[in-house]
Amino acid sequence: MPIVLALVLIAVGSVLFHFLSPWWWTPIASNWGYIDTTLIITFWITGTVFVAVVLFTAYCVYRFRHGTAERPHYEPENKKLEWTLTIATAVGVVAMLAPGLFVWRQFVTVPDEATDVEIVGQQWGWSFRLPGGDGRLGTSDIRHITAENPLGLNPNDARAKDDVVIASDDLHLMIGKPVKVLLRSTDVLHNFYVPEFRGKMDMVPGSVTYFWLTPTRTGTFDILCAELCGVGHPQMRGAVVVEDKASYEAWLGKQQTFAEATQRLKTTKTDSTPDGSSARN
Repeated sequence: MPIVLALVLIAVGSVLFHFLSPWWWTPIASNWGYIDTTLIITFWITGTVFVAVVLFTAYCVYRFRHGTAERPHYEPENKKLEWTLTIATAVGVVAMLAPGLFVWRQFVTVPDEATDVEIVGQQWGWSFRLPGGDGRLGTSDIRHITAENPLGLNPNDARAKDDVVIASDDLHLMIGKPVKVLLRSTDVLHNFYVPEFRGKMDMVPGSVTYFWLTPTRTGTFDILCAELCGVGHPQMRGAVVVEDKASYEAWLGKQQTFAEATQRLKTTKTDSTPDGSSARN
């Protein structure tokens, strides 16, 4: 009897925890309502099966407990039961997978008005690139990566010269503005993950992955790496700041373009000797 009661408490407690858990009412910072809907569908299907199996186990423990007069019935095959379980399982799996296909289509179908934002992962930090006045990102290649050009932007591409490169600061986004998030890695496999955005994506060396989002709540949100990438993986942190248009434009106006940063480095090298003193002196 204690085992039966324990099983019933597990089933009832799991249902109550799901409905009373604080995360259920946590506001989301982006527009992924359809992802939450998919999760809820999955919870209902898997939760129903879980409760049914646990309660059936409790019934069997009680009904066929030791000391009853019941004799076991030998039935090695039951085609009706096998077909019922097979069909029910297939329907449940399809019900969980089908919404995911629609969600994935929305996840990668970028609206025309979205602005490109590039996020680059490397052991063990994040760098960002925003389009300049031309509204387009220039090309890049790992062969161009140097200490002065950590993102590998093509110095011969005119479109790259006005790109805004952010190597040691937070990424800022404008609230209500769709963005296409372009993801690439310069060394090993990483994964860009902002929990509040309800979106994450692998960053595969040698390729560019992407998804899109529309920030719908201002605030500062943590960037995590969700793929084990070496000993510094736990410290690979960053932040996304979602703010209003005026604050975003004020921040963007303070950032340097790739051409400005390159020219500044050249000037610094020209004006300094190897020991750090001024060459003009």
